[in-house]
Amino acid sequence: MSTILMTGASRGLGRHAAEHLLRHHPDRHLLVLNRRPGLAAELTASTGNRNVSEITGDLASFADIRRAAARVDRPLDGFLGNAGLQVRSTLKATADGIEMTFGVNVLAYHLLLNLLLPKFTAPARIVVVGSDVHNPETNTLGLVPPPRWTGPRELARPVEGGPEDGRRAYATSKLGVVYLVHALARRLPEGVDAYTYNPGLVPGTSLARDANPVARALFAGVGHLLRATPIATGPAEAGRLLAEVMAGPRPAESGAYISRGEVIPSSAESYDERREEQLWADADELCGLGGTSGERRRSA
Repeated sequence: MSTILMTGASRGLGRHAAEHLLRHHPDRHLLVLNRRPGLAAELTASTGNRNVSEITGDLASFADIRRAAARVDRPLDGFLGNAGLQVRSTLKATADGIEMTFGVNVLAYHLLLNLLLPKFTAPARIVVVGSDVHNPETNTLGLVPPPRWTGPRELARPVEGGPEDGRRAYATSKLGVVYLVHALARRLPEGVDAYTYNPGLVPGTSLARDANPVARALFAGVGHLLRATPIATGPAEAGRLLAEVMAGPRPAESGAYISRGEVIPSSAESYDERREEQLWADADELCGLGGTSGERRRSA
């Protein structure tokens, strides 16, 4: 039986995506990675599908990620990386001393996917959720400052910063996701594809839960106003689209950027192979992989 490993399935569009997969692709086993136990039972109760299991682990801990990856005891033909966060400043750190936003949104996926690569059996698909905030031209009405790429080692350092720095770190991490997927696509074996998926603006999620009350109210108010416009997508529809990119027909060539179900170019800045390869090399060292993952790069 084919298996999809998914992060970020507990709430918001991720919860809707998980339930859609269980309801509309019942032949696929869904293995959820979550910080707390009990999510698999909740998903079975809400969908009636018992074809779901769970592994507990925190993406803000490299040790947890390694333990979780070691517990995956079945071949994978899918990976859906939906978990991500936005925090108030750039001072908060992971268990390994990495700036929290960059650590969870980028480095956690680098480590987890490299540990899981031997378990993928073609045809297989890897989808990591990005965001249109990585692109200054589509950057959520200016509510999130545009990304500022200063290099992986600099971005990994916790530094004092205010709310704007925290939001900018989020946008920069989503640019890092695109770089990571491009570099990954060059290393995957034939028949294993990788994509960045942009769900667009999805009001009603808890992404801004770490913001101060004024910022949360601002995001909630803008989101409410945009719900009836084409700019926004509701969590249920966003989850459905994400699930179908994961489990539906092959959407595009590996490495593509898919926005709300449509294959489009990502930002001009996101096509930079030098940055992509530097991210891969630095992420290997920061995650304790020792550079071994780079040896899997496919020849051009």
